[in-house]
Amino acid sequence: MHRKNRFNPLPLAVALTLVSGMASAGVLARDPYLQKVGPDTALVAFRLAANCSPEVRYGVGAANEVARSEASGKVHAVVLTGLKPGTEYTYEVSACGLKTPAKSFRTAPEPGTRRVHFAAMGDFGTGGSDQRRVTARMLQTKPELFVALGDNAYPDGTEADFQEHLFVPMAELLSQVPLFASPGNHEYVTNQGQPYLDNLYMPTNNPEGSERYYSFDWGHVHFVSLDSNCAIGLSSAERCSLAKQKAWLETDLAGTTQPWKVVFFHHPPWSSGEHGSQLTMRRQFAPLFEKYGVDLVLTGHDHNYERSKPMKGDDVASSGGIPYLVVGGGGATLRSFDTSQPAWSAMRDNKAYGFLDVEVVDGLLTANLLTTDGKVLDSLTLRKDLPPVEQPPPADALSVTVEGERGVAPHRALFLATTSTDVPVSWDFGDGGSAQGRSAEHTYAKAGQYTVTATATFGAVTRTATSLVTVSAASGGGGGGTDAGTPDERPTPTLPGTPGTGDEPGGGSGGCAAGPTATLLPVAGLLVAGLLRRRRAGRSD
Repeated sequence: MHRKNRFNPLPLAVALTLVSGMASAGVLARDPYLQKVGPDTALVAFRLAANCSPEVRYGVGAANEVARSEASGKVHAVVLTGLKPGTEYTYEVSACGLKTPAKSFRTAPEPGTRRVHFAAMGDFGTGGSDQRRVTARMLQTKPELFVALGDNAYPDGTEADFQEHLFVPMAELLSQVPLFASPGNHEYVTNQGQPYLDNLYMPTNNPEGSERYYSFDWGHVHFVSLDSNCAIGLSSAERCSLAKQKAWLETDLAGTTQPWKVVFFHHPPWSSGEHGSQLTMRRQFAPLFEKYGVDLVLTGHDHNYERSKPMKGDDVASSGGIPYLVVGGGGATLRSFDTSQPAWSAMRDNKAYGFLDVEVVDGLLTANLLTTDGKVLDSLTLRKDLPPVEQPPPADALSVTVEGERGVAPHRALFLATTSTDVPVSWDFGDGGSAQGRSAEHTYAKAGQYTVTATATFGAVTRTATSLVTVSAASGGGGGGTDAGTPDERPTPTLPGTPGTGDEPGGGSGGCAAGPTATLLPVAGLLVAGLLRRRRAGRSD
């Protein structure tokens, strides 16, 4: 059932009924949740309580763009395209005359970006108070993405279990942080995980085109989600098989170019909890993890937290090795350890609910287990040497030419920015005035010294250049004209070969920019020629 304090359409629905005869058909049966977010795309999924044609309004700052659902009925998944990497977007769902409160999310950064922040936990989908507290704490840390380690919807992974034990208690988090999940054994109780596939929208980059296992990049981290249920024989061969998943994994890990590799799934290869180590996962997949340099393996299943020492094969590694973490304290009842702590176990706890908060910056990975009261229960640090970041070619330098650097108020000056490539240029005239375009003109009404700033935008890089305009007060009888060197009628010049009228204030073609002195000379020549023409005209009078 939808929570009343999230979206109560009743008062608005009554008003709409009086005006247009519409009933409260726009009530959402499920709040929006984010799936398959990438650098330039995102999927917004939601459920309606009645049939109508919904749309998602979105944008940077204001939600002024529209993406309409192509589906009919109550189940909708709207794809937003043409987004900018690493950018915060506002969005809202509009349906049947009603709309949800605005939410925001951030797209994935450009591939290779060396700063990633994600959260991970498993065994949470109970709908209980502990799950809600962990979720609320996670949202406070504002991770870029949430990696779910299975048992997302207790007890049986049914349609109702997903609604009541995942989407309702975690609505606020899932509307702002994209979820990337792996299936647990409780999801497999119902039709080998079919409701899991029906309710979630995961990447489909394995040969079968299924969402049971997949991979994706986020910044400079390569993530791999495996279906351990399939690997240990809980699925039928036509749905998923160990051999196909294992062959795909080797191809996937061999093909990635990202320096960090994180693998997540449900059944732990190393655990001293109630279920213990899943040896099939260790025997079948650990050699591939080691061969291709996986840095971290995250799992659930046991309802506790445990971090292994760096492992290789069946032993603690003398050097290198992979730490295996069980992060199973997301909300289900915690369980005791029945055996003493083994030698391979670096840290374990079954008293605190929490999640793993992970930051990967350049060659440093820091993972902290955060409890619901904000304490750091455990911390893991991994380091590796990364090659220097390849710097993009430097943006063109910007230069500014001014005709009319001095004058008497009201004084009209003309400005030209030059670069070797056609890029946007904006102007700040220092008195509150502004303009766009490579050439501009501006009239100063009052005396003073004004710093003029031109800003050229080269993709993600900006360059600025400044110049000073000095305006004197009009003399007693002069009445406010311009001085002899100030253009007052000549059209704004345009660069050779560039279209533009230049006959409107702040005008020009809106393109070029400033660059080396050699590029600037023809422009300066035009300005000087104009000035000479004015002086000759003055002498002929």
